[in-house]
Order: sequence, then C-alpha cells, then structure tokens
Amino acid sequence: MDLPLSLQLYTVRNELKDDFVGTLEKVAEIGYKGVEFAGYGGLKANELRRHLERLGLTPTGSHISLDVLKNNLDEEIEYNLEIGNKYIVCPWNKYEGKEDFIETAKLFNEIGEKCAEKGLIFCYHNHNHEFVNFDGKYGLDLLYENADLAFLKAEIDTYWVKYAGEDPVSYIKNYSGRVPLVHLKDMDDATKDFAEIGEGIMNIKDIIDASLETGVDWLIVEQDVCKRPPLESVKISFDNIKKM
Repeated sequence: MDLPLSLQLYTVRNELKDDFVGTLEKVAEIGYKGVEFAGYGGLKANELRRHLERLGLTPTGSHISLDVLKNNLDEEIEYNLEIGNKYIVCPWNKYEGKEDFIETAKLFNEIGEKCAEKGLIFCYHNHNHEFVNFDGKYGLDLLYENADLAFLKAEIDTYWVKYAGEDPVSYIKNYSGRVPLVHLKDMDDATKDFAEIGEGIMNIKDIIDASLETGVDWLIVEQDVCKRPPLESVKISFDNIKKM
C-alpha cells in the first residue's frame, strides 16, 4: 500500500529560504505525497495552492506559533482553507506548572472551536517538556484531558516521546482516535541526536503499524537537525521507510 507520507518542511528550512518553490519540487521528486508547513515562503495562498497542485503535493498541516494563533487566527484559517490544508498545529508552548496545562487547554478549546467552525482540525505538537509528572499524571495528558476532544487533537512527535522515556507505540494507541498526525523521527543510539529514519534506534515499523491501525491520516517525516545536507537526509528517510 502507499503510505500517507509527508515531510515537515522545517527540516529543509534553509533550502526553502534560498528557493521555496524549487525545494518543494525536490521534495516531490523524492516521492513525498504531502508537506507540512512551518511558514509559506511569502507566497500568496492562491500561488502556493497552484504549486502544490502542479507538484501533486497535499498540504498535511501548518505549524503556527501560539502568538499568531491568538492574534491572527482568522487570517490563518482563511489562508489554509485556500491552500487546501485542514490541519492547524500549535508546535510548542511553555508551561510553568500544572495549572498552565489546564489553562492552556481552555485556550486551545477556543482556538479549536473556531477552527472547527470552518471545517479545520486543531492539533498540538508535543516535545519532551510536557512529560513532567504531576501526581502520577503527565502534563501532556492533563492538557488533553482538559480540552474538548472535538476541538483538540494530537500530533504525536515520536522522537520526543521516546526522549522523555515513554514508548511511542503505546502513546499512539492510548490516544487512538485523537491522533490524525504522527511525526516520524529516528534517534542516534549513542548521542540521542536526530537521525535519518532507519538509521537509529526508534522502532519505526511498529510506530507505522500502530499509526495505521489507529487511523492516523498522515505520517510526517521530520529531522530537526541534519548532519548531512537536509535534502539528502529526507531522501534517506524516505527510501528506508519504503524498504520497511
């Protein structure tokens, strides 16, 4: 079967700065079917949509800072509707304590409800700092428990789940039905640095299997830092996934 495989474009951020459209073309040539945005290269929505359609790329999400979500949500919603993207993702937030997670859940309900009114899905992307323990419960779990299922979904970043000492497969299964997007990453055994998919210690095949079993819409390759040229790294990841 064809895997619903996308690339988080943050991985090739420097290449995008030099040639946004040309980099999209190279990503499509590798074989990725989708792209997740972390900025739009200054393109108008109708321009970007034309390029995506020409290249056969599906928009599979857009990482948008919480400040922008709070202050310019309507504009972001309209832009993403025009390019055909249905996933709005908050990529990071800072938390000072337990109450921060609960209060943030209320804010995410408001953002998610506005997205849902337009037919969009609002997700939160985790790192490892949400895995702080409050009376036997992680902050990330508090966030999801206190947010309405209809208004907040999860984009599980498997690398950061592993980095925090938890099992990504179990975490995906635990939130079955709430996880439309999964970030695929690999981890160097010795250093815990980011690695190309298939070149590290993450159990990628089991993560993919769990994702497909639980109804994940898109598997999104991301490598925060590449030791090789990023386009070479994302091709290695793509080829290794296909071999699996």
